[in-house]
Amino acid sequence: MSLLKHHLVYHHDSARLFARIAHKPWAVFLDSGQLLDPVSGQPGSQYGRYDILAADPFITLISDESQTTVSEHGHTYITDIDPFELVKQAMQSYVAEPGDIPFTGGVIGYFGYDLARRLEKLASTASNSDAIPPMQVGIYDWAVVIDHRDKTACLVSHGFDAETRENWDALKALFDAPFSDQDTNLVGFAVSSPVCANMDKHTYARAFSAIKNYIHEGDCYQVNLAQRFAARATGDGWLAYRKLREVSPAPFMAYMNLGRTEVLSGSPERFLQVVDGHVETRPIKGTRPRAEDAVLDAQYAAELQSSIKDKAENLMIVDLLRNDIGKNCETGSVKADKLFQLQSFANVHHLVSIVTGRLQAVKTAVDLLRGCFPGGSITGAPKLRAMEIIEELEPHRRGVYCGAIGYIGFDGNMDTNIAIRTAVYIKNSDGEGELSFYAGGGIVADSDMDKEYTETLDKASSMMKVMKFFTKT
Repeated sequence: MSLLKHHLVYHHDSARLFARIAHKPWAVFLDSGQLLDPVSGQPGSQYGRYDILAADPFITLISDESQTTVSEHGHTYITDIDPFELVKQAMQSYVAEPGDIPFTGGVIGYFGYDLARRLEKLASTASNSDAIPPMQVGIYDWAVVIDHRDKTACLVSHGFDAETRENWDALKALFDAPFSDQDTNLVGFAVSSPVCANMDKHTYARAFSAIKNYIHEGDCYQVNLAQRFAARATGDGWLAYRKLREVSPAPFMAYMNLGRTEVLSGSPERFLQVVDGHVETRPIKGTRPRAEDAVLDAQYAAELQSSIKDKAENLMIVDLLRNDIGKNCETGSVKADKLFQLQSFANVHHLVSIVTGRLQAVKTAVDLLRGCFPGGSITGAPKLRAMEIIEELEPHRRGVYCGAIGYIGFDGNMDTNIAIRTAVYIKNSDGEGELSFYAGGGIVADSDMDKEYTETLDKASSMMKVMKFFTKT
């Protein structure tokens, strides 16, 4: 079936287009952080290019710890098939040729960290109070794709679903309508309690010490330790997300409105990308805070770039990811193309490396995702032992945090983030709820407790600014 394509008027702020569908079922916004800075006039994130907007998937898949509920046009069934295999099966009937547009329909959603329980045997000691489904993905038949480099926008679909073909003119009219400065149907977002962490510094120190002991005993080389922050809130999480993208633009951001659950991701980290069989992952390890003083800020960046400890920590994860992507890539194709590149974001400097490979002809992007899941940069090494220690020491299950958010296209291409700097807002029937987010870092043999604890606060700072902006006084 030929591609349906309708050109739209380009606007530098894709949030204005997304506002038209923000309250449609399963509305999703994969956001490259290109909102222009009002002072400099420059894009907020220098690393992104495309934004993808979609809603109304014709198939949804929601997994719990043992089963997945699949819904298609009101027909629902439950299966215990491996969730990744189920995604592959659901996509088999819809195949498209790659083109010059990165996404023309396919899977969009999240694969939560705790989906790993379907792949590995893990204890169940951490609290699961949020009870967030480990996976929620939709199969979308249409999308709006914005290219910020070429300054173009288009509505695209393969018309696999009959409803898309029937509603195509209405979709074109929806996105062709003139821009308005008025938001409709929004309920003001407000934070109604203090932000509380699930670890104070003393509790964090005990967990830190336990990890150090495991490392010294030879159990592991590195473990990612995170703390959870949460506050009561009311209203539309979309408003909080819009503030987040102003405060801390990043190239792999995402917003998802999944009914009672909204996901607000400000991730700077790519997990896995597949383009015509070329595989890329960009692990982040190594962090320093930003400073308002330009001289001090440059000193922090230089210190990070010269840190033997941070480079060693980064290299551990590079080696882990080379092994992970090698499971599904051609022998000899996996390479570390770049190591320890400095990337600077609104609140932190990071060291980023780039690992590439060539996907085996008999393998798919879903196979690659499953073989690498969850990302090694947010577990530690060796991966399984690190995950066991995380389960033992972190008070709450991670949920979406440290999983992956992104797309898998009908054309076989994929792009996903590591769901760090990510909040989950869960509302009850009367519109009140809790917004929670995590911040963590990798602990290695020569880590310093005070510095690691402070690093978690540095990473949480952007979300804290958003919470403070909406706090009732």
